[in-house]
Amino acid sequence: MAKKELTVEDKLRALYDLQLIDSRIDEIKNMRGELPLEVEDLEDEIEGLNTRLNNFNNEIENLETSIKNRKNTIEEAKTLIKKYTTQQKNVRNNREFDSISKEIEFQELEIELAEKHIKEFSAKIAHKNEIIEAAKEKLKEKETHLKHKKGELNDILAETEKEEKTLGEKFNEFSKLIDERLLNAYKRIRNNVKNGLAVVPVERGASGGSFFTIPPQQIVEIATRKKITTDEHSGRILVDAQLAAEEQEKMEKLFS
Repeated sequence: MAKKELTVEDKLRALYDLQLIDSRIDEIKNMRGELPLEVEDLEDEIEGLNTRLNNFNNEIENLETSIKNRKNTIEEAKTLIKKYTTQQKNVRNNREFDSISKEIEFQELEIELAEKHIKEFSAKIAHKNEIIEAAKEKLKEKETHLKHKKGELNDILAETEKEEKTLGEKFNEFSKLIDERLLNAYKRIRNNVKNGLAVVPVERGASGGSFFTIPPQQIVEIATRKKITTDEHSGRILVDAQLAAEEQEKMEKLFS
């Protein structure tokens, strides 16, 4: 049917069909809801946990290296003490004895300090290992959760893929029945109103979606389907409840 042959009623039906299609597409997107964002957030959390684990493992490696260095310091100090003790036996005077004694004392302090550091580093390693175990457990939970959420999302995508394709095809089909100016007006209204409802039925004397009362005379005019009427409060295109019900039933059969 050519556009010039369309009556106002035909245009109203086509517009309401577009609205029903868009509303269903919105529902499908709402079904996915927060799932895409939840999946993305979980992936970010897992990446963060893995980075944290890597950082802790690097810190433990550094602490283990520090412990190894302190143990080397202890061995070197013990070797020097042994050397100085031997020298002490062959000193010629008290001054030499006192000098060597101070060297021995210094090396003993080095050993004591190194042992203290080893204990501190070992305690830090133990603490970090506890944190690592907790992080690994949390990581395992997050990975399980992510797998579940991805499964949910993939199931929804699989279920709705065919319907979304059909909806898109029908949207294009009905769009061709409406002149470009009216189609653009529909899209503009849809972008500017709550819930994307650009075409709404008059229900119980009020505009659907905004609930502002419609004057009785205007309701009668809308029911005649002789012109396109918009709600003065919201800018939505208004159709009568009977037309809306008929198109709703048609669309339900179409997608059943």
